[in-house]
Amino acid sequence: MKFYISTKGIRRVTISNEDGKGSAKTTTAGTVAGSGRRISARTVFPVVVVLGIVLPFLFVRIAILMLESAAVCSSFECAGWRFFSGVDTSVELRDELTRALVEANDGNVKEGAGSFNELVKEMTSNQDLKAFAFKTKSVLSQLERKVQLARQQESVYWHLASHGVPKSLHCLCLKLAEEYAVNAMARSRLPPPEFVSRLVDPTFHHIGLLTDNVLAASVVVTSAYKSSINPEKLVFHIVTDKKTYAPMHAWFATNSVKSAVVEVRGLHQYDWSEEVNAGVKEMLETNHFIWKQYYNKGKDLQYTQEHSTYLEALRPSRLSLMNQLRMYTPELFPDLKRIVFLDDDVVIQHDISSLWELDLNGKVIGSVFKSWCGDSCCPGNKYMNYLNFSHPQVSSKFHGDQCAWLYGMNIFDLEAWRRTNITETYRQWLKLNLESGTTMWNPGVLPPALIAFDGQVHPINSSMLVSDLGYRHQSAEISKEKLEAAPIIHFSGPAKPWLEIGFPEVRSLWSRHVNISNKFIRRCRITA
Repeated sequence: MKFYISTKGIRRVTISNEDGKGSAKTTTAGTVAGSGRRISARTVFPVVVVLGIVLPFLFVRIAILMLESAAVCSSFECAGWRFFSGVDTSVELRDELTRALVEANDGNVKEGAGSFNELVKEMTSNQDLKAFAFKTKSVLSQLERKVQLARQQESVYWHLASHGVPKSLHCLCLKLAEEYAVNAMARSRLPPPEFVSRLVDPTFHHIGLLTDNVLAASVVVTSAYKSSINPEKLVFHIVTDKKTYAPMHAWFATNSVKSAVVEVRGLHQYDWSEEVNAGVKEMLETNHFIWKQYYNKGKDLQYTQEHSTYLEALRPSRLSLMNQLRMYTPELFPDLKRIVFLDDDVVIQHDISSLWELDLNGKVIGSVFKSWCGDSCCPGNKYMNYLNFSHPQVSSKFHGDQCAWLYGMNIFDLEAWRRTNITETYRQWLKLNLESGTTMWNPGVLPPALIAFDGQVHPINSSMLVSDLGYRHQSAEISKEKLEAAPIIHFSGPAKPWLEIGFPEVRSLWSRHVNISNKFIRRCRITA
């Protein structure tokens, strides 16, 4: 029996009877009799302090976990499971999604959502991960097809835009043709009689230009004259077709270049032998037939790199009489020994007198190989990009990794050319290509020229010429410093500077040489 009497602040009396023996104990308040104990205020205070320090950190940790869980979990159950289990659900979710996507990749693509919003709507109503993977694959496949179709359409539109003659250029030709008919000065002799002797004088710097573009020819002549240290030594030989002869003659007759000499000749004014005429006709017919073959193939292709190659092969310059006649340069200029040949889409920025002093070491042609690309070939400028190395006659004679030389600016030693059979070799390879089903190279003047001039090309310093300004990606890679330092820049590619698709970033290098003060330029609204 036990009996306790206790009052706050006084002693506590304990009376007990165990085994028949009574005993009494007195203790002070706040102590525990026997094995029982009480927690004092001195013990509680440190516990409260510790909890005050730990609880804020615990709260922050829980809050962070809940926020992280919200990104991968859609319910508190998921978040709580992640918190108490200590497992990162993002890893498991990623693995599960990866397995579902791999499985979807191996399966057949069915019709999917029409848009991303529809995909989200479907997945919120059906949270099956496998179904989500298949739907996602379907949407991405549709987008990929749309992107390919858009690229194909863009390349076709780009190709068509490069075909067109701007209304302003057409206007200029018509105005100049009218001027040639009504104005005696526009029909005056070019060059004047006192300068005729310079046309064959080897001490002068002769520049050849084959073109049917009046505005482009004017820019070439003007830029060369402005940049020359000795412009009085320049002699320009411009050859054009019959329909452009009157406008071309009228322009240079009424816009004479001081000191320099300009000659304008039409193809109808040449008196070639029957052999040369037959060769030119055969060359034109062969190239036209090859062009038609590529046209029939190219129009049915889906967008691939091959489709892009076909469109590139169908550019107007591939059929241009002016481009193809350069293989008859010795016949075009029978009285000259050496000539610098320029394309009509170049601009001369610095003096190029050194070209006439260059020793070609017995070679027929001097040309740039690598242009702005340093020690490596420029993109798309290897033999493999022009010739078909699966053909045995090509692979047995050439190396695919060899850099191709460039048109745009070339030096021809016409005396050395006349001692070779380069032109005949060119015609023979055209026939071989035709007999092989036009499979030996891509259409154009350069591929067979690479073969015909093999072993006859002398390299010119690459810094002389910067090319590819008519290609979107290449022109963006060329630094401003290289552009400004190059004596000659070449707008090779479909985006010619006189077209609306010309790139504004480089077009100003060409347009600043346009004579905007000319009355015909203003009437036809040609802007610089």
